[in-house]
Amino acid sequence: MTVNEAGKLGQAAERGPEIIDNGGTARLHLTMATSDYDHVRDFSNGVVRADGISLTAFTLPIEEITFRFLKSREWDVSELSCGKFIGHTSQGDAPFVGLPVFPSRVFRHSAFYVRADRGIATPKDLEGKTVAIPEWAQTAGIYARGFLAETAGVDLRKIKWVQAGVNQPGREEKVEFKLPAGMQYSQRRDTSISAMLMSGEADAALSARPPDAFTKGGGKVVRLFPDFRADEVKYHAATGIYPIMHIVTLRRAVFERYPWVAMNLFKAFDAAKARSLARIRDLTVSAVPLPWVSDIAADIVKTFGEDPFPYGLEANRKTLEAFCRFSYDQGVTAKKLTPDDLFPKEVRASVKV
Repeated sequence: MTVNEAGKLGQAAERGPEIIDNGGTARLHLTMATSDYDHVRDFSNGVVRADGISLTAFTLPIEEITFRFLKSREWDVSELSCGKFIGHTSQGDAPFVGLPVFPSRVFRHSAFYVRADRGIATPKDLEGKTVAIPEWAQTAGIYARGFLAETAGVDLRKIKWVQAGVNQPGREEKVEFKLPAGMQYSQRRDTSISAMLMSGEADAALSARPPDAFTKGGGKVVRLFPDFRADEVKYHAATGIYPIMHIVTLRRAVFERYPWVAMNLFKAFDAAKARSLARIRDLTVSAVPLPWVSDIAADIVKTFGEDPFPYGLEANRKTLEAFCRFSYDQGVTAKKLTPDDLFPKEVRASVKV
C-alpha cells in the first residue's frame, strides 16, 4: 500500500475506527505503523491476529512514523520514541495512551562519539567540553545523560550542549521541555553534528545514529567506549537497566471508546515476539543470515532470562523507573512520573492461570 493510501486511511481513522462485518463476524478496523522488526512482523502480516480487530499495517522509517503521528495521528496504533511519549504524557493532555510493548531496546554506550585529539578518555573528561546532540528529548540521549549523571558522576551542567541535525542542518526539537537551572544549551540550525565534529567546533557527540564524521571521518572521530558491548553488559549487571527506545501507542479516542483494544493488541504483539524468539533460537535452520545466532541467543538467555526482550510493566519496572527519573531530572517531563503513570490500568497486569 502506498504512503498516499496510508494518509487517506489515517484521515478516516481520525474520524474514528469502523466496525467491519466479515460474514457475520464483526471486527474493529484499526490502522498501525511500525518499523520493520522480526518480532512484530507476524502481527503486521496477519499471521498473528488480535481478537476482535482487523488490522491494516504500514512499515515505515521511525522518523516518518514519529513526525506524521505527532503531527496528525494518521493511524490508530503507532510506534513512538519514548522521549516523545513521556514528554507529551507528562503534560497531561496526550492524544494517545501507551501500551507496555517495546519494539526497540538498545544500550547506548555506543552513542558516545569524541574527537580523537581532545584527550577525552573517560566520561568525566566531557566536563568543560562542547557536546553536540540531535535533540535534547531524544530517547538515546536521555538514557546516555542518565548514565553520565548517575553512574559516571558527570556534572551535566559543566557540559556545553549544542543541538543540531546529525548529518544535515535544520533539525528542530519536537517536545517542549524546561531545562534544569545551570544547564548550558544552545541550538545550531545552520550546521550539523558531523560538520561541527570535523571542524572542531564540537568535542564530542551523543547520537543514536552514527554521524558521518565517525563513519567517514578518517579516524578523527572515535567512540568513547570502543568495547561498548562489554561496558554495556557491566552497566546492565550493576543497574538492571535495559534501555527502552520505543513504545507502542494507541490513539486515546480509540481507547476511550473501546478499552478492550489495549490488552488485545498487547497479547498479539507478545505472541508475535514469542514466535520470533523461537525462530532465532532454533538450531536446525538459519532464521537470521548470520552464523551462530541461535548459540548467541542461548548465551543471552543465560544473562537476561527466558524472555530476553520482555514486554509488560512489571518485567520492565526498573528500567522504566530509571527513565522516568532521567527524564524529570533533565527537564524533559513537566512533572515526575512513575511507571504506573505511563499506561492505563487495562494493560498494567495480565491474568494468570
